[in-house]
Amino acid sequence: MPGLAGRISTLTKAKISHLLDHAEDPAETLDYAYERQLEDLQSVKKGIADVVTAKKRLQLREEDLRRQADKLDGQAREAMAGGREDLARAALERKQLIVQETGSLDQQVSELESQQETLTAAEQQLQVKIEQFRTRKEVIKAQYSAAEAQVHISEAATGVGDEMADVGAAMQRAIDKTDQMQARASAVEELQAAGTLEDLTALGPPQDDVDRQLDQLGANSAVDDELAQLKAEVGSGSPQSALPAGEPAAGNEPGSPLRQPGS
Repeated sequence: MPGLAGRISTLTKAKISHLLDHAEDPAETLDYAYERQLEDLQSVKKGIADVVTAKKRLQLREEDLRRQADKLDGQAREAMAGGREDLARAALERKQLIVQETGSLDQQVSELESQQETLTAAEQQLQVKIEQFRTRKEVIKAQYSAAEAQVHISEAATGVGDEMADVGAAMQRAIDKTDQMQARASAVEELQAAGTLEDLTALGPPQDDVDRQLDQLGANSAVDDELAQLKAEVGSGSPQSALPAGEPAAGNEPGSPLRQPGS
């Protein structure tokens, strides 16, 4: 199980790293790193300010203790002059304590000055480093922008980019659909010319090609019969055959003169 868990952890980290690589913008990453360095610089400056403040506070305390020591020294002299050796001793004892405290303050002030110098040197080095990083950052961002633009131009020119690939696929689908539609139209025209397709809007039962040929043959035969009858009637000179049998035609009754044409 530890081996399986390790593989799952490694695979998860690899997937996350892959997604981050695609989502990461170098320009944003560089700007963020520059901002973090500026924050570090501000922290160093704040530390220097705190050290200087503490040093000034100790120096003020040291000056106050020196004034107290000078005052006690004068009081001891006055007591000794007045014959009060005990008071003079007490004043000198207090002065000695103040002197010891002043020495301790001097050591602390020296340590703070050393820290201030160290932080000041670090600030200067960090300032130079940040300035160099800012210049390098702008150069890298410009190079990345130029490379990105070159990639877009090359992809657009060669049609290998994602967007151009989508456009190319859409064009290919349109061409395929057009070819398919043209082929379908040609097939319908061919079937219609061959009489294979039926007219779905026609009334009556559907007819195939044989039925249509038989109907056409019957229609042609009827036309031929009517045409022959018409020829026979026109050839006889008058349509007498159309009169009832036993009735003479008009103008040909017995005893009637024959009507001449035009009379």
